[in-house]
Amino acid sequence: MSKVIIVGSGMGSLSAACLLVKDGHEVQVLEQNYLPGGCSSSYFRQGYIFESGATTLVGLDKGMPLRYLFDEIGLEIDAELLKTPMKVYLKSGECLTRYTELEAWIREAESVFGLPGQRKFWEFCFKISQFVWNTSLKQRNFPPSSLKDLIGIIKGFHPSQLRYAPWAFWTMEDLLKKFGLQDNQKFRDFVNEQLLITAQNFTEEVNVLFGATALCYTNYGNHYVYGGMIQMIKPMLEWLEIKGSSIQLRTAVEKVSYEHGQYHVKTNNGNFVGDKILFGIPINNVLEIFPDEKLNRKFRKKLLPAEKLHSAFQIGIGFKRQPGFEPKCLHHQVHLSEPLPEIGSHSVFLSYSHPIDWYRAPLDKMVASISCHIPNPNPVKEIDKTAIAEIILTELDSLGLILRANIEYMHVSGTAAWERWTGRKYGFVGGYPQYKNIKPWQMLDAVLDGRGAYICGDTAYPGQGIPGVCLSGIIAYEKMKK
Repeated sequence: MSKVIIVGSGMGSLSAACLLVKDGHEVQVLEQNYLPGGCSSSYFRQGYIFESGATTLVGLDKGMPLRYLFDEIGLEIDAELLKTPMKVYLKSGECLTRYTELEAWIREAESVFGLPGQRKFWEFCFKISQFVWNTSLKQRNFPPSSLKDLIGIIKGFHPSQLRYAPWAFWTMEDLLKKFGLQDNQKFRDFVNEQLLITAQNFTEEVNVLFGATALCYTNYGNHYVYGGMIQMIKPMLEWLEIKGSSIQLRTAVEKVSYEHGQYHVKTNNGNFVGDKILFGIPINNVLEIFPDEKLNRKFRKKLLPAEKLHSAFQIGIGFKRQPGFEPKCLHHQVHLSEPLPEIGSHSVFLSYSHPIDWYRAPLDKMVASISCHIPNPNPVKEIDKTAIAEIILTELDSLGLILRANIEYMHVSGTAAWERWTGRKYGFVGGYPQYKNIKPWQMLDAVLDGRGAYICGDTAYPGQGIPGVCLSGIIAYEKMKK
């Protein structure tokens, strides 16, 4: 059995770690933060628990990556299936509900955006999303990096893959034109802001396979994790420790080298040696700490610079809950009448804690997490966070979503804070955005150097949130197993 060093404790890392330990391998997880989980974690402030990134959990449906992982290791978490995944407030003042049930959602879309093209567009997108998720676990060798991978891809082949694969060459902009929706500006704005949540880009760049799947994530089971996302991470770590593996927090990796058939890892907290190494951090960070000439030549051209990435502007709020205030929907996207100054965002995303989640807030209080994208992140550049927060809060107050008079605690963060918290280059979050010149088979391969170094996470499998990151860990595990 091998000893595997895993750098980072995000969902990709822990997914691979659990499967490796299940096979009998020894795993040592190194995490630079004082809390595990990366962008799928939670942190404590002034009596409240805030999410460090993801606020909703998708992927527990049958056949999806997270369901597969939990079934493999026999794990269940305290999560509630949400009846209403999201509400969206448009610039026109209209509010629409993103129902889980496809027929209900189509009727809602038709009532807001008009009848022409809506039904056919959404029925098509849902079929694409079903294909993507049905195929994802059957093609765990993708993209191929060896003859064994190719054999595995052939074994997992189904004729439907030939039918749907060509849509990787089409953009969501092409799809709008196909269904005659390109001139429906209200709908275009809606689609672009929805794509930004999971695909990290817009109709002109996102391919149909990823874009349709991103748009339909509300048509799958959306769950709320009681106590915050860290309550999903803790059981995974406990399972690893029961099996004899461990995680070491506050341990930042400074340099990795390959010597005498093993990987030597230098950290601020001692040195570690492993037969294999899995990086659960962005490729941008990997190349800085792993000065391997061959590796750098191979991946330098695949790196995305800051101007093609996003960081996040975030507001964390603890507020007093008025009697009777029990929102039927926990997640809201608000489209702004004007883009935010300095960062240019056209929408913000608001998530409440569950009214009865007394882990995250006292009995008569609740937590709200508000976020939006910062394009071309630069941790050094100063922005007027107070002015931006003021505009956002004014908008949310006018909609009755967050009443200023009820706010008891608030903190605001930007790119620099994200870089400090996650350690990620440029403080970018959400993974590599979708770009039309990067086809699915051109995604970053889990195999790095061909000797025993691997990578997973949201630069290896961009977009699609926790299900995609979990899948990247599963794929890395499968390639390590080979």
